[in-house]
Amino acid sequence: MAAITAICSSVVSVNATTAGFAYLLGVLGIATAWGLIEAVIAAVAAMLCFNFFFLPPVGHFTISDPQNWVALFAFLATALIASHVSDREKKQAQEAKARQRETEQLYALSRFILMTDPAQSVGRQVAQHIAEIFECRAVALYDSTTAEVFRGGAEEFSDADQSAIEGKLKQVALQGTSFSGNSALTRAVVLGGRPIGSLAMKGVSISDGALQALLNLVAIALERVRTEETASRAEAARQSEEFKSTLLDAIAHEFKTPLTSIKAASTSILSNSAPLSSHLQELATIIDEEADRLSLLVTEAVRMAQIDAGRVRLDRAPLKVADLLHRVLDHFASQAEGRELKLIAGDALPEIVADRDLIALALRQLIDNALKYSPPGSPVSVGAEIKGANVIVRVRDSGPGIPERERERIFEKFYRRQNARAHVPGTGLGLYIAREIVRAHGGDAWVEGEPGAGSEFCISLPINAAKPQEQLK
Repeated sequence: MAAITAICSSVVSVNATTAGFAYLLGVLGIATAWGLIEAVIAAVAAMLCFNFFFLPPVGHFTISDPQNWVALFAFLATALIASHVSDREKKQAQEAKARQRETEQLYALSRFILMTDPAQSVGRQVAQHIAEIFECRAVALYDSTTAEVFRGGAEEFSDADQSAIEGKLKQVALQGTSFSGNSALTRAVVLGGRPIGSLAMKGVSISDGALQALLNLVAIALERVRTEETASRAEAARQSEEFKSTLLDAIAHEFKTPLTSIKAASTSILSNSAPLSSHLQELATIIDEEADRLSLLVTEAVRMAQIDAGRVRLDRAPLKVADLLHRVLDHFASQAEGRELKLIAGDALPEIVADRDLIALALRQLIDNALKYSPPGSPVSVGAEIKGANVIVRVRDSGPGIPERERERIFEKFYRRQNARAHVPGTGLGLYIAREIVRAHGGDAWVEGEPGAGSEFCISLPINAAKPQEQLK
């Protein structure tokens, strides 16, 4: 204002109107460059200078003159409006810069999450990078799955705050709420509407939108770790199943060689023209039968391992159900231990297209299960009927029955009922393998019956098959 006064009064002689416009531009410039307080001071100074140097009587202050009030209010209005516009633009510019900075920070964090080293603690890496990128003095990240707290930042939480922060993190993660205290800002990390952890940050200034985006990135990082761990476990399980199948193949090959020799020797003895004593004849017959049985058990063990690993293909062919049932029951003739094995099926059953060996294996698993879990001397019946486009085969025993809540679980891999683990041998794979074989053929397996009145295991096999060969998965 002093410079404008000197120029307009001494250097360049101007009239009052020109000086007023010069003062007005000066107030406008000050309001734009600085702020409201400076603009108001400049407006008052401009009014006084305008009054003293340019309005008659020159050299005197005449506040009562209406021209002075018009000049004062003009300068003040200009100062207020210009300073308000300038302040708003400055704030908008600052907010834009802040948003740009937060976007850059979130982008940097997202890039880090994509390049996280899975060999190291991901939670600790995330906490450290949040502290570095968002310039936090201290960061604490709580993972609900592992119940671990990961820390980051140059300034750790003090010992007095440590236990309080950990307790608050667990509470926030459990309730899915937020907490703002004097020491740290704590928010829940939510994924899909479910809290999976919480995050505490000390000494940070961040908008609500950026904070929510940050929490989403942390949730993605934690979920990515879990997804990778699940995939690793699945891959390890798959490799374990393949290794088990390969190992069993090798063991079976080693077993088959001596079994073949034993079978050849027993067959040679039995077919020898020289008569044998009744005792030797009986022993040779037992050796021959048990060699066949052991060879079948080894073959079935390998097939079951291959089925469990998903490495067996179905070799479908037309198959008579009645002949199949007769053949399977004949297999158990020497293992019935005096029990009655009843076949309730007519010869009018239709043909199905299935893998003969695998379907026989599934039926043997069901019958073996019935013999194991039913009382000695009790009968086991096998029946078959046509129902719609399927053949239903039922294996009924006189055991204790299976409660409704366990009827689906008994078909799970390795599941065995608690009261049967101690006195009934087994691995819990038989029913699982049987159902997988049946499902591969387009059917299903289930159990019926009332608790205490025996169990009836049922399988359905479609009469018409769609494909000659399929991969069993």
